[in-house]
Amino acid sequence: MTARFASIVATAALVAAGSTQAAGFTLSSPTIKPGSTLTEAQVFNGFGCTGKNVSPALEWKGAPAGTKSYALTVYDPDAPTGSGWWHWVVYNLPASTTSLPEGAGTADGKALPAGSAQGRTDFGGPGFGGACPPSGDKPHRYLFTVHALKTEKLEIPPDATAALVGFMINANRLGMAQFTAKYGRK
Repeated sequence: MTARFASIVATAALVAAGSTQAAGFTLSSPTIKPGSTLTEAQVFNGFGCTGKNVSPALEWKGAPAGTKSYALTVYDPDAPTGSGWWHWVVYNLPASTTSLPEGAGTADGKALPAGSAQGRTDFGGPGFGGACPPSGDKPHRYLFTVHALKTEKLEIPPDATAALVGFMINANRLGMAQFTAKYGRK
């Protein structure tokens, strides 16, 4: 009975995971190649890091049918916090959006499409916060993810945490596309 239960749970997990991975939905960047190391441009300027803190250009295509808006997140699961580190949280990107230019992640959001909003990152405010792992730590992974959503707008308070935004994204996600880059400091 235990083996059968484990098989059912494993099958359910695969089905659930497959429901968010839309076939043909892809995220790419002319700035960053998947699996590559982030450059000084995408490194935070503060907390002991001296980068340029510029968000990379991002492009996506092949969204699932019924997509009414997008959200974009950049997350470091390797941060020594017990809960990772949110580097960028953008939501209410119109369904007509298929790319963001390099530098779109400024705190004022002026380069984002009209109607878009940015959530508070773990740096304490909105906007892109580049990589800045602790010195001597192994290189961290940075997960760049675009989420296709079934709603035109997420109703989220302006000072919401990344966790609340993530909850709303997950509750409304039709599919997602993702790539990973890395960065470490000596």
